[in-house]
Amino acid sequence: MRLFQNANYPFVEKRYIFFVISAVLVVASIIGIIVMGINWSTDFTGGVSLIINMQPKDPNVQPLSIDNLRKVINEAGFKEAEIQFIGDPSNATFQIKVGGEDVNKVRDQITEVLATKLTQYVQGRDMQNDVIRQVDVVGAKAGMEMRNNAIMAVLIAMVFMIIYIWIRYEFTFGLMGILALFHDVIILVGVFAFTQKEFTMTILAALLTLVGYSINDTIVIYDRIREDLKIYRKDPIPLIFNRAMNKTLSRTVITCGTTLLTSLALYFFGGPVIHDFALAMSLGIIIGTYSSIFVASNLVLETLVHTHTEKKALKQLTKKK
Repeated sequence: MRLFQNANYPFVEKRYIFFVISAVLVVASIIGIIVMGINWSTDFTGGVSLIINMQPKDPNVQPLSIDNLRKVINEAGFKEAEIQFIGDPSNATFQIKVGGEDVNKVRDQITEVLATKLTQYVQGRDMQNDVIRQVDVVGAKAGMEMRNNAIMAVLIAMVFMIIYIWIRYEFTFGLMGILALFHDVIILVGVFAFTQKEFTMTILAALLTLVGYSINDTIVIYDRIREDLKIYRKDPIPLIFNRAMNKTLSRTVITCGTTLLTSLALYFFGGPVIHDFALAMSLGIIIGTYSSIFVASNLVLETLVHTHTEKKALKQLTKKK
């Protein structure tokens, strides 16, 4: 299936409009990150992790749903608690992560909440050994190390990408591709700063996934540009770039559309546990596709046209296979 037959949209001609839009979004995101900060989860700031089993003794009692447990825990004052199933949901074993480092205090508070609000699930059971199976603490120092490692993981991924694109194409292409990735990451993190949604390990996984997704989309356009530079050597460079971007538009939109539909399905029907991950994926796909089409290639063109590296770059590109 092919969309946009004979497309000839003025991506290059309108590039300064896209540059302004991107600049506004990036500046706004940076301001949001600085002023409002990132709402790091207990994975990064430290906290207490409890594993509890809520399998009732009475077989007539309906299994406890994660939504019901989340509601009870949130109403007890643990607004930022992270709750997820451990193993088979039919076993009713949950992990609860909350902020704080006073293990005994958190254990006592959670025990009281479970005993008073979910009596039918803990009645006749030993709270300290049977219901609360395990309690662990993640210190602030360990959380900070995880946060630093997360940032380092993103940076290392970008460095290796720029090396690959430098070898495969030309340094200007690699550098601008990475700038476009920074553009995507900063805007996405800015959204989480403005909304103050928790930045968890799951969101980090989504972020790394989207870094790979975005650069892959960008490389497809780069590859078409390189091929067209060989075929249409006598044409003006802006025309070659614009033609290549239009030729790959169908593939880009179909890939983006199908992936976006999947992530939106997870967002609307996947439940609260996967809600923020699906949100990050959906926003990242939109932002990454935008930067691949409107930002990355136009940055390369702008650099080649306004520097003395144009002839050298074109010579290298037309030689490489």
